[in-house]
Amino acid sequence: MSSKLTLFHTDGCHLCDEAQALLDDMGLAYQLVDICEQTVWLERYRIRIPVLTLGGSELGWPFDKDMVSAFLESVK
Repeated sequence: MSSKLTLFHTDGCHLCDEAQALLDDMGLAYQLVDICEQTVWLERYRIRIPVLTLGGSELGWPFDKDMVSAFLESVK
C-alpha cells in the first residue's frame, strides 16, 4: 500500500460517492483507486468499500469529518 491517502471505491457505489464528496469538502488530497483494478483489492474490499487507507492503516465506512481527522492524526 502507498503512504498516500487512498480511497478504495468502485463505480456505481453511492457510499463511495458520499465518501469522495466528504474528502473533497475537507480539501484533502487523495488517490482514488477502483477495487476492480486488481484481484487482491477486489477480494479484500469487495463488501467493505469505501475504505480510506494511509500507511497501512484503514478506516472503513461509515465515517465523517471528525473520524477522518482523528484517523489522519492517529496515523501521523
